[in-house]
Amino acid sequence: AADELPDVPADRPEENWNYDDGAYKARVYYGVGKPQPETELVFGPNIADWPEQIPLPENLLLTAAAAIYDPVTTTDELIPSGETSSYRSNPLRLSEFALSRKDPQYVPRAKAVLSLEKLRRENPAAPEVAQALGGRDGRTTGLGSFLMALKPGDGSAREQAASCQRVLGGCANVCAEFATKRYRSNVVNWGMLPFIAPDVKDWNIQPGDQLYLPGIRALLEGEGEALSATLIQGGKETAVTLTLPGLTREERDIILAGCLINYYAK
Repeated sequence: AADELPDVPADRPEENWNYDDGAYKARVYYGVGKPQPETELVFGPNIADWPEQIPLPENLLLTAAAAIYDPVTTTDELIPSGETSSYRSNPLRLSEFALSRKDPQYVPRAKAVLSLEKLRRENPAAPEVAQALGGRDGRTTGLGSFLMALKPGDGSAREQAASCQRVLGGCANVCAEFATKRYRSNVVNWGMLPFIAPDVKDWNIQPGDQLYLPGIRALLEGEGEALSATLIQGGKETAVTLTLPGLTREERDIILAGCLINYYAK
């Protein structure tokens, strides 16, 4: 008990205490207001920069990299926790774990589409690009992947659930509804289209199916919410409607820029 303690000297208000922060100032760099643009930023061995994202093309041809028909898809399924945490500062390495417990083929499918998109940016007229686009103009039509899930985004608010898709070339989520607003916001902030299609379950989308989105950039530049798209399944084309309900002007501009990083860099 306190009354068993030995005599404790009383506080003496007349004494002045001084804190010497010299040890911290000698070890910590304070760069606020002192830019050094000529100095190269040195990354640690497991720290990597974010891959560059381009502005939204005029049109998009997207390939389904995964189709999930569970009632709800959690953010932990989109990007598992645990062993992945050591790669939080390495976007490319972290993305290798995307949907690894749900659909292990998601990453290789997305990477295959991304490799064609990278080729398109270098040479829009390349034969491989022309074949992938089915005769569409490679100068105005981008290639990407999309995730179909009935209700994605439940659970923790980890932005990596969206960023990993984007790093792998993801351009859209197509769902009946989003589980949470925060996941939808992360999808938008990473430059992906948050499409709603209440009857998407009836479309029976499978990996490899495609969506052609003509005039998607013009739609976002304006105020439209509904896009007349084409669903391509095994050579069969079906007209479908995708909607972007509730997009604010700022959200539209973020997607048009390619991602929130690009939007702020303007």
